[in-house]
Amino acid sequence: MAGHSKWANIQHRKGRQDKLRSKLFSKLSKDITIAAKLGGGDIDANPRLRLAVSIAKGQSVPKDNIQRAIDKAAGGDADSYEDIRYEGFGPGGVGVIVEVSTDNRNRAAADVRTAFAKNGGNMGETGSVAFMFDNVGEIRFPLSVADEDTMMEAAIEAGAEDVASEAGDDDNEGQHIIYTAREDLMDVVAALGEKFGDPVSASLIWKPQNLIPVPSDKVPGLMKMMDALDDSDDVQNVYANFDISDEDMAALAG
Repeated sequence: MAGHSKWANIQHRKGRQDKLRSKLFSKLSKDITIAAKLGGGDIDANPRLRLAVSIAKGQSVPKDNIQRAIDKAAGGDADSYEDIRYEGFGPGGVGVIVEVSTDNRNRAAADVRTAFAKNGGNMGETGSVAFMFDNVGEIRFPLSVADEDTMMEAAIEAGAEDVASEAGDDDNEGQHIIYTAREDLMDVVAALGEKFGDPVSASLIWKPQNLIPVPSDKVPGLMKMMDALDDSDDVQNVYANFDISDEDMAALAG
């Protein structure tokens, strides 16, 4: 979505890539543990686990990390994870959805509330923001696997609803982004996987229906809030409907 790719690039240029990679590995390992707990540790018999492991391998997560994550589920360690969704508003009236997977609800709630409160945001009730987003499947492939027309044709044939192509830059490779109805995600992943190999990622996301332009004076606070949420170990995903100008993003990166 608008803003998020630029935000990731700013973090990269600020030297946060090591922390971001550590956070990604932790998230992917947690996904594997939860998938194994829900459907068993046999990759061949558990499609959700097979996908989680495939994505982890695509992000260069070490084999030992992957096996430890599966073993965690067998040991019952996944029982304590609780999935929670928080909603609220950031500076400039931006809608924000925060997905948490935690073994300590009080700690997670405190982290999220502090991130909002200290940076000009405010928490909302469940449903106060979600209606501005669509809960859909999102699959990402590198641009290098196919041209736009080929990917579009294959995706629609597989049952996808929409396809977008995102150009890369010096820091990130471009990607094809395929959107599906939430119930069709796994079927579309399987069909496209046969043609193009494993995706970079495949998950259910909150896609904004419309984007909100953020005034220049609100941008620093919004970005601090996003960073604070991302710094929490309990936070798995953050979705927001902000649109920030290239000029304001450049000023942040500078």
